[in-house]
Amino acid sequence: MRIASGIAAKLFAPDAQHGPLPGLLLLLTMVTGLVDAVSYLRLGHVFVANMTGNIAFLGFAVANAQDFSIAGSLTATVSFLAGALAGGRLGSAVGSHRGRYLAISTLFEFAALGAAFAASALALDPEGEAVHYELIVLLALAMGLQNATARRLGIPDLSTTVLTLTLTGVAADSKLAGGKNQRLGRRLAATATMLLGAAVGAVVIFHFGVSAVLALALALLATSAIFSLRLMSSGDAWTAGA
Repeated sequence: MRIASGIAAKLFAPDAQHGPLPGLLLLLTMVTGLVDAVSYLRLGHVFVANMTGNIAFLGFAVANAQDFSIAGSLTATVSFLAGALAGGRLGSAVGSHRGRYLAISTLFEFAALGAAFAASALALDPEGEAVHYELIVLLALAMGLQNATARRLGIPDLSTTVLTLTLTGVAADSKLAGGKNQRLGRRLAATATMLLGAAVGAVVIFHFGVSAVLALALALLATSAIFSLRLMSSGDAWTAGA
């Protein structure tokens, strides 16, 4: 327990350049794992956060591959873009203070996931196609907003929704490649948190259902929102945005 708590304290300790933002984005990365577990395992083999995979799935569907849906993949992609657009507009309005931006963005994301949780928990037919598409729209909106926020915050290796460049950095910047890999800890933490989110999401889905996973994602978002709200009035140097 002491080792685990020590690791957690180090990962979530304030960063000299970015303050507490890296730790909060790690929480959002875990949310991504949970949400993509829901979308892939229960909503028709689509991703609502990982658009690289989703575009590949769309290509599979166009080629008539089984278990993939053109409509589902397109719905996820368009909804993600809408969420990213909202995140970009929000960044233009309040992005000059990174703490305030993350706090407001997290609250909007919480609202979208809360609506998805309500849709899942209250549906008369939770496995119905209409509910599935409603969840795809709401979850992809939330993930688009989250990704746009992480992009605007500009913390290297913490996009919160994709790991391709993060894992590339682990290898390309390693000592074996002649590099120093100065952000190895952050890169491994991002990978581990998404892996943990996906694994926990899968286990919870199989034993308790979609609503339970969304409730867990909401709990993580609530934690992030509580901490983020405390940062809204901070005047520390790390809060300055572009």
